[in-house]
Parts: sequence; structure tokens; C-alpha cells
Amino acid sequence: MDIRGKVALVTGSGKRIGREIALELSRRGARLAVHYRSSVREAQEVAGPGDAVFQAELTDDKAVENMFHQIETKFGGVDILVNSASVFGQASADDATPEHWDSQMDTNAKAPFFIAQRAARSMRARGAGKIINIVDVAGEVIWGGYLPYSVSKAALIALNRGLAKSYAPEIQVNGIAPGPVLFPEYYTEEQKKAATERTLLKRAGSPQDIVNAVVFLIENDYITGDVIHVDGGRHLI
Repeated sequence: MDIRGKVALVTGSGKRIGREIALELSRRGARLAVHYRSSVREAQEVAGPGDAVFQAELTDDKAVENMFHQIETKFGGVDILVNSASVFGQASADDATPEHWDSQMDTNAKAPFFIAQRAARSMRARGAGKIINIVDVAGEVIWGGYLPYSVSKAALIALNRGLAKSYAPEIQVNGIAPGPVLFPEYYTEEQKKAATERTLLKRAGSPQDIVNAVVFLIENDYITGDVIHVDGGRHLI
């Protein structure tokens, strides 16, 4: 798929990886549907001429439907969806609460499914589409201290495969599993060092590494149902 002129919805595109992805797609000529939940100023900074900003709580089905209605009114539809919005919380098997479980499953697994479901209707009407899910190696190796988070990302990996089967051949669905690229703000230097030491390359990546993978998956039309690890080999340790 040629990115130029396509309509791209990037969830959580006001901050972090979502922001970098949206900016790169804009540089390559996409028309952006910039989604945010609460970071309105940051989202407005991402949007350029011809783009539009949309607010939605992605766990609210009515809000999601309203967002797509606005996008279709503005742009006519969606060609590219990047499910980037996510929550990340620490909780083990012993101390996880129903709130930990629900918040992470709802945002990291349930919301991407229903957003992809709604986007696919638009993509099929336009004849083609690309869906990219930002997953996590935690969904494969399972981090004991982040159990609900890991399970939510494992569900997203399974969803990635299921959507690829369901929406072929018109729509290609793939995932990207980042490694230590943008650390949480509360991480100490010791935590950052420990994270990079758990990679084969012994260093952090950059947001551009993830962005490059997104562009590759959009432009390549013969990959679907896959997960690309952009994690410095973290998934092998």
C-alpha cells in the first residue's frame, strides 16, 4: 500500500510511540485521524493541515462509534489503523485486583478488537486496508510482576492472528512487539539498565525503530498474521 493520500487512524497518537508513528505517516503523505483520550494539546500538536483530531475513551463503545462517524464524515473512511493506545500497570498473581485486570484487558485487548472491527467495515468498503497492533514480548514470555498486563498482551497477540484470518484477503493484520524503547517516566536508571541488559543487543532501541517497522508493514502487501519483534532480541532470553 502506498501511504501517500491514505487515511490513517493511530490510537493514542498524542504521546510516546503513537505520536512518533503518526508524525512519520504524516511526513509520508498520509491524512491523519489523530486520536487522544486526555492529551488534547499534544494531539493538536501532531495534527497538520488537512488532518483532524478526535477524542474518545476507547473502552466506551458509543464513544468509538461516534469517533468513526466523525472520521467518516471528515475523510470518507479509514485505510490504515494502528492500535497503539495501551495501559501498563504492575501487579502480580498475588496482588492483582479486579481493577488491574479489567483496566488492562479492556484497554489492551477488548478496545483494539472493537476498533479493528469498526475500522474493517470502512476498509472493506474501500477495497483494502492495513491494521497494525502494538503488542509486547510480555504477552509471550509472561512477566510475573505484570501478570494482568502480560495476559492482556497475550490476548492481543491471539487477536492479531484471528483478525488476520477473518479479514483476509482485503485487509492485512500484523503486530509489532517493541523492546525497551521509551521507558515509563517512573523508571529509575537501574531499571532502565536492567531492561537493556535483558536484550541480546544490550542497549535500548529508538522510537524510529518501531516507526520503520510500521512503515514496512504498511508498504508490504504480502505479510499478514505475523508479529515483528523490534526488541533487540529480548524475546529470545
